[in-house]
Amino acid sequence: MSTVLVTGGSGFVGSHCILQLLAGGHNVRTTVRNLKREGDVRAILKVGGAEPGDALKFFAADLESDAGWAEAVAGCDYVLHVASPFPPTVPKDENELIIPAREGALRVLRAARDAGVKRVVLTSSFAAVGYGQPQRSAPFTEENWTDVEGDDVRAYVKSKTLAERAAWDFISKEGGGLELAVINPVAVFGPVLAADYSTSILIVQKMMDGELPGCPKLSFGAVDVRDVADLHIRAMTNPAAKGERFIAISGDALSMRDIAMTLKSRMGAAAARVPTRELPNWLVRVASMADPSVRQLLPELGKVKNATNEKARRLLGWAPRSREDSIIATAESLIRLGLLKDSAKKAA
Repeated sequence: MSTVLVTGGSGFVGSHCILQLLAGGHNVRTTVRNLKREGDVRAILKVGGAEPGDALKFFAADLESDAGWAEAVAGCDYVLHVASPFPPTVPKDENELIIPAREGALRVLRAARDAGVKRVVLTSSFAAVGYGQPQRSAPFTEENWTDVEGDDVRAYVKSKTLAERAAWDFISKEGGGLELAVINPVAVFGPVLAADYSTSILIVQKMMDGELPGCPKLSFGAVDVRDVADLHIRAMTNPAAKGERFIAISGDALSMRDIAMTLKSRMGAAAARVPTRELPNWLVRVASMADPSVRQLLPELGKVKNATNEKARRLLGWAPRSREDSIIATAESLIRLGLLKDSAKKAA
């Protein structure tokens, strides 16, 4: 079995990648910014059903520093570079996101090349595919790239696009024998393992807790975190993945109201607080004046961006579960871990 480094092992996608690698018998390493997080990560993995012991080793490394990366990648066959900043609110300076994302990717690639790693699988995002472009009815494919000068391009979108561009440039000019594959997930749902979950999970949490007055006219692709991890591992070992990017999406885009109706239909009394009323755009704009997290949604109001997973299915044999099952798995895990208001009451 291979030795694999997963960066950002405490994160939502990273922890699920570790679980699947361990289940496959690999020796796994992961990076954390501070080794004091080791206990937290092991607790997260235990929720996911794994107690890896010595099969998992921890290394201290930060995307904004060279220290620790050479040690982390030494002797590794593959690297899954999952770590990247994704804050719930817009930073005052976009470089707070762009620089760590781009420079962090280059640090990992440089260290992997120097250590003789065979392939790096980089977690990019649909943010690097489908933004800054005119509305279109045709689904986006891996041939499409976000235009970072576009009107709807915010700091996070720009950071993912520039980081992925930099990674491909590095491979073509300085990569040596290092191979690269890239995964471009849409909004990631699925079973939560800890309270420190991704921004997309907040949608379900806020709906279940009744914190939203209604459903903004927002639509986005959805994919299960377990399928995203599976796609990373397929891209890690399959020869066909060399030099390719893969959109991770399950079916057509979902609207916020679609999510609400899925929760209502399948979660019973636990979804009593979920709103199903669609909010007019003007009301969302008014709300954005007081809430910066709402403000970053404004460019997406009313837009529908579909994408195809045909390439991942055809080249890698990837078969994601349904969008609806991912949404329900999210809600059930939030209840199971006591991360919702009155969770104990709902679980009963």
